[in-house]
Amino acid sequence: MTTSLTPAEIRDRLHARKSNPSPSLEPSLTAANRELKLSQAAVLLPLFQNQHEWHLIFIKRTEHDQDDHSGQIALPGGSVEKKDPTLIATALREAEEEIGLKPADVNVLGSFHEIVTVTDYQITPIVGILPWPYPLQPSPSEVKRILTIPLAWLSDPENHKVKTWSPNREGYEPYPVVFFSPYDGELLWGATANIVLDFIDLLSSSP
Repeated sequence: MTTSLTPAEIRDRLHARKSNPSPSLEPSLTAANRELKLSQAAVLLPLFQNQHEWHLIFIKRTEHDQDDHSGQIALPGGSVEKKDPTLIATALREAEEEIGLKPADVNVLGSFHEIVTVTDYQITPIVGILPWPYPLQPSPSEVKRILTIPLAWLSDPENHKVKTWSPNREGYEPYPVVFFSPYDGELLWGATANIVLDFIDLLSSSP
């Protein structure tokens, strides 16, 4: 089962997928979108083991006016800054800023294929393991809540479905979006949900 993989097995699958990428559920939506100059971003999929089961850490973003992602469940991460030497550095920097996760405490296993969002970001997912328990500290200006979800629950097809969603943006047509069932009162959907399902699919594949 994917939830019982070792760190080495997860790393092997990440390295195999990078050489044979598959398309994300959230594609470049129109020809016009492919011509956009996309902003580069990276997110961290923070994995930890508790009682021999893998869990993922998510954040609930603090609500701000004029923020497309305000109040949403997301993975730690954000836009690339000039000081970031790599996309891995971006993901680790953002995770430290948002939830107090020190880069030196993360065992980075690798990355997998990017997705393009309707907000014109190209997001690279980075997978890393942290020791547990860990003294995470949310940054109030960015993070309202830290949420952990078992990978076994996320992997259960009964806990998610695909719906057609219409973005309120010119040039974009309705497209399929993943919505997970509510977990601990929170709703995981959209680009973050797509990344999670891509990761689960990756773990289910042979290296």
